[in-house]
Amino acid sequence: MRADAPEATPSHGAEASDPLYERLSAYAGRPAATAGTGRDPVNAPMIRHWCEAMGDTSPAYRGPDAVAPPTMLQAWTMRGLSPDPEPDDGTGRSAAYDELLGLLDGAGCTSVVATDCEQEYLRPLRPGDLITFDAVIESVSRRKTTKLGTGYFVTTRMDVRADGELAGTHRFRILKYLPAKRRTEEPAGEPRLRPRPVINRDNAGFWDGVAEHRLLIQRCTRCATLRFPWLPGCNACAGQEWDTVEASGEGTVFSHVVMHHPSFPAFDPSGGGGPYAVALVELAEGVRIVGNVTGVPYDKVRVGLPVRLEFLRTDPDLELPVFRASEGG
Repeated sequence: MRADAPEATPSHGAEASDPLYERLSAYAGRPAATAGTGRDPVNAPMIRHWCEAMGDTSPAYRGPDAVAPPTMLQAWTMRGLSPDPEPDDGTGRSAAYDELLGLLDGAGCTSVVATDCEQEYLRPLRPGDLITFDAVIESVSRRKTTKLGTGYFVTTRMDVRADGELAGTHRFRILKYLPAKRRTEEPAGEPRLRPRPVINRDNAGFWDGVAEHRLLIQRCTRCATLRFPWLPGCNACAGQEWDTVEASGEGTVFSHVVMHHPSFPAFDPSGGGGPYAVALVELAEGVRIVGNVTGVPYDKVRVGLPVRLEFLRTDPDLELPVFRASEGG
């Protein structure tokens, strides 16, 4: 899973005049949680519920040789809805982590947003595996200024073990920040930019293709299943190897919504802030992608509307795949 990270820049003078950072950075390498144990072993009912919720019908997750979906890695470590851990389950935050957050709160960085997480899978988890884990404060960034406000990115890394063997890692990053003052209106002439996409090692190939005006779809080299959006493994057979095929560019609108509120001028071709349509386009290859439909007003977008891929440069630093329709389509 991953959430869009706010664009960040170093604060002016941060290198020379940030005594708080010196205190925060001393926490890097200290435990965030220790000796945690999963409340339940890896089990078939939980795997079944997850697959039903996700619509994942892979046979790899059923039967006597079933494995757990890799993206369930964190699920086996979560302590549930109760506010306090059980007396001896070790799943609470460490004193060091609480001290770190307390320093940030004391400096006015009382707001928090999760920005992204990264998982690495080292071995499959199977029903009956007993889960243990610990977590470390991996890093604290220097002071950063984002559109949300000014603060610090804190990254923790959890090592998840199955019967004592390292099964995967889970990195989780938050921004603790002092909220920026809201402006009542935008200065005249300030460009209205779309949010930047989050590019990581799992989807970088897709964005490389966009830069070449190619819409690339992942294809599992074991079972030939196409998948989109890009994923580190096949959701049909759990294969880890893949190549790509280039989309023909033909598609139809599978579903769509019309955004009326809130107003986002950067997403509206007229610049007025909306309403505008957001479509789920089914490509000729059978996978679906979310994108804007151009060439027709928002109230002319309909299910089944034929569209054709093109690429739109929204600003000097961002180009996106969009889908053009005609009034008579």
